Amino acid sequence: MRQYNRIKEQHKDAILFFRMGDFYETFQDDAIVASKALGLTLTTRNNGGAAEVPLAGVPAKAVDGYIKQLVEQGFKVAICEQLEDPKQAKGIVERGVVEVVTPGTALDEAMLERTRSTYLVALTSYKDTLGLAFVDCSTGEFGMAEPDTDGLIAELRRLEPAELLVPLEWRGDHPGPPVGVVADLVAAPPALNPIKEWKPDLPVSLREGWRFDPSEAEPELCRRFGVSGLDGFGCTDFTTAIGAAGAIVQYVEEVQPAAVATLRPPRPLFAREHLALDETTLANLELLEPLRDGGRKATLLGIIDHTVTAIGARRLRTWIARPLTDRDTIVRRHHAVGQMVDDGMAREKVREALDPVHDLERLAGRVASGRANPRDLVALADTCRAVPVVRAILEELTNSPTDDPQDRWKALATRLQGHPVVVGAIDEAIVEEPPPKLGEGQTIRDGYNPPSLKVGFNKVFGYYLEVTKTHLAKVPDDWIRKQTISTGERFVTEELKEVESQILGADEKIAAMEAKLFGKLRTRIAEHATELQATADALAETDVLSALADVAARQHYCRPEITDEPGIAITAGRHPVVERWLEGEAFVPNDVALDSETNQLIILTGPNMAGKSTYLRQIGLITVLAQMGSWVPAESATIGIVDRLFTRVGASDSLARGQSTFLVEMIETANILHNATDRSLVLLDEIGRGTATFDGLAIAWAVSEHIHEGGVKPLTVFATHYHELTELEAILPRVKNYSIEVKEYGDEIVFLKRVKEGPSDRSYGIHVGRLAGLPDRVVGRAKEILANLEAGEWSADQVPTLAPGELAPKAVQGPSAQISLIAAEAKPDPLVEALIELDLDAMTPRQAQAWLYDWRKRMRTQQPSNE
Repeated sequence: MRQYNRIKEQHKDAILFFRMGDFYETFQDDAIVASKALGLTLTTRNNGGAAEVPLAGVPAKAVDGYIKQLVEQGFKVAICEQLEDPKQAKGIVERGVVEVVTPGTALDEAMLERTRSTYLVALTSYKDTLGLAFVDCSTGEFGMAEPDTDGLIAELRRLEPAELLVPLEWRGDHPGPPVGVVADLVAAPPALNPIKEWKPDLPVSLREGWRFDPSEAEPELCRRFGVSGLDGFGCTDFTTAIGAAGAIVQYVEEVQPAAVATLRPPRPLFAREHLALDETTLANLELLEPLRDGGRKATLLGIIDHTVTAIGARRLRTWIARPLTDRDTIVRRHHAVGQMVDDGMAREKVREALDPVHDLERLAGRVASGRANPRDLVALADTCRAVPVVRAILEELTNSPTDDPQDRWKALATRLQGHPVVVGAIDEAIVEEPPPKLGEGQTIRDGYNPPSLKVGFNKVFGYYLEVTKTHLAKVPDDWIRKQTISTGERFVTEELKEVESQILGADEKIAAMEAKLFGKLRTRIAEHATELQATADALAETDVLSALADVAARQHYCRPEITDEPGIAITAGRHPVVERWLEGEAFVPNDVALDSETNQLIILTGPNMAGKSTYLRQIGLITVLAQMGSWVPAESATIGIVDRLFTRVGASDSLARGQSTFLVEMIETANILHNATDRSLVLLDEIGRGTATFDGLAIAWAVSEHIHEGGVKPLTVFATHYHELTELEAILPRVKNYSIEVKEYGDEIVFLKRVKEGPSDRSYGIHVGRLAGLPDRVVGRAKEILANLEAGEWSADQVPTLAPGELAPKAVQGPSAQISLIAAEAKPDPLVEALIELDLDAMTPRQAQAWLYDWRKRMRTQQPSNE
């Protein structure tokens, strides 16, 4: 227990798995926590007459499963092994922690999700700047960024970190060990508050603040990667992120030292290189995760993921989360997809050739970290054997010259190396079907190491000399009788005992020799880890591009034209997710035309359930697809590169931050108005619906005017039920009215899902209420009330006569501000009087709308507010 306590003192923030023979034991508080988390029986052990010590253990053979459960629940697990043979130990067996498994540094394949990366993210602040670094220990991926406060959650949504590393000072005076969840970081800067709400159960680890100091971190990173400065990695403009990067490398070195060898040089992420998608847009467009139930099939990723390999699936996820803004790179991707679309046979051949490819990225990582097992090496060799087949197909795909800047396939082919030295070394040393772990069967081929031992023995009787009765008299005196049998007797000798001891110990010697030979082979292959990672990178891109081509061919996507001029023109565009999951109904495609000169702001009206939200989202999804390098679901599409994509869709509150639904809506709207540029795309689905009618209408009108007149001209589609906004077309030159078409048949309406020019006349909300199952009495009453409101039926006391008789409302002391804005029957309607004097037949609709706008403006200045 003294040994245990000494080791536990060094790993206070982890559950200590203490190796004792065939079990890993946990003691004291760790035992109590582990027993609850793993469903283990909690027992006690007497500590030399002292108090009983809580105890809970797991079999060593099954330990991986238990560690996985704990890590998935956010715990760290320190693995304490026996560092010497218990048979030869003099006193207490020497023990030490060989590995600390944390949610963000797990390397075991069983703890990793195949199609997504497992990121450890370090976050810090320095001189009012946020710095972020992330690593995937299983692949060596290493990146850093300096997002603004608004972009932080979006960046974390892309990464979906398994663990967060922050300065110890962020915890303040909060009690307890230095580990917890984001919600415990009571002293954290305001930038971290949104994280508390977004993912309060995100495991967090803390380290001293000096580890995040850029001046301390930069020399450490230079030493790690053998360079004199970080400018060669493109990190010139980064300071705070370098501090986070230094801290994350030290942390990995501390808890998972084997993984440090896998880390590649840090790759800086610059906001200008990617289409900015804030957290709201990532969620609203359901790019990676569904907003509600529906699973992966309800996301863009789930629909277009036709990848064959695990590395391809992870790369596709990254491309969706980070669309590009560089036109040349986008065009090269489109061109590569097009070549595969045109050559269906080559596409199928490539996908078939990729089928035997294993997760080369993680295999190379396990080799570099010294964790690869025998089956990993065989999988590595099989993958390398498949690479030349893929390369040959790509080389035959096109006859264009190698220096064609658009020919991505030729460039990828040159990076696909078969690594014959690696394959030869593995084939020479490892049997065709090795065991999953050393010592569980033969791993090294016969003849690979000529002095290797081959021996058989009998475990039951051992080795002996048998003499028949006829020759018993000839037995030497120093032979020792062991057993009498019917035909004679069996003897042993001192010499035979020595031979037997050698034979019986041969298994251990064979295992030791195999482990030594395997270790040398793994070290030899690790020298090629960088080249293997480069091949993995090329395989991943090959898989993604061929998958996008497969989607385009099967779903009839078109190649978009990418321009540098702001504007979006889509003919017969479709929502890629909705069209795949319609049951017994064809998707109705629609056009959209947005530009900075004539169609900057579209006011879209129409009934509920008619398809306004689908229309908005499909514009955003087509833009994302186009700029990530994919073809798009449309007959044709021209996309002027978008720098930022904003969405304001739906209603939700933020109770943790004390924010109502309407406040959240206003915050999202404010973010758009402050940050949109001339190259941004803004998709608004209702603004102002969470407050009083005229308040909301006033805000929606003012927002629309600001988008049009505020100094920048973001391309905008605004879906609304405020029909009054359609009047803007008459007074603002870049506003256009569109609506979703419906057909009425008596009391029934049919949603045609077609977008047409011009405004809609009403919202058909009562009809939707009936479809949702409102009682007939409620539906009927709502129709009466609506009819009265539309007819302007008011009492002489300025009370709406919504119902006759006893249900009529009581008189009020003076009209409310909102009610009195609707003209009463008892007074002449000034608008009607003004219209009588006009020659409406001589006016165009636009002239009439302009007159109406001017008239209302005059009335506001001439009449009291309640008029």
